[in-house]
Amino acid sequence: MFETLLLCAIPTLALRLLGAFGVTRFATWQSSAAHGLAFMLVMTGTAHFVPDSVTVMPHHSDLVAMVPSFVPFPDFTVYATGVLEYLGALGLVLAPTRRLAGLALALLFVLLLPANIHAAVDNVPFNGEPATPLWFRVPEQLVYIAVALFAALGAARVAGVARRTPVRAGESM
Repeated sequence: MFETLLLCAIPTLALRLLGAFGVTRFATWQSSAAHGLAFMLVMTGTAHFVPDSVTVMPHHSDLVAMVPSFVPFPDFTVYATGVLEYLGALGLVLAPTRRLAGLALALLFVLLLPANIHAAVDNVPFNGEPATPLWFRVPEQLVYIAVALFAALGAARVAGVARRTPVRAGESM
């Protein structure tokens, strides 16, 4: 039940620790969280394309079963959301696109909430395991929305500071 959450939290903490030891890319919590969320998205995005024969992780059919009946083309929808997760991960690790990626991912996570609610309420099993209860799924999704916004707003704040910092004669950027 906590595996996906750990796929975001552990890389975030490890990367921030690297930042504390001087790796400038991870010098802020926002950057570390963006990269941690990107790691999780690559892992979860992979499940969108994994065939049923793979048993070590959730697979495409598990995700198709989560799609509520009002969503057309569930098979295509799962593939499309997998691609969006990969693109979002890429956008989070590239500093110039981090703000846009974080905002887009927050919206994607909101749009995916009905699938998570459907899976919990209808007891849709995931990778042969019992369904994750609603009390956990919704707050978990809210955490991902918050992390995406945290990364996006942190990127916006850093960009805003960079724009307002004047360059003096003889100094280089």
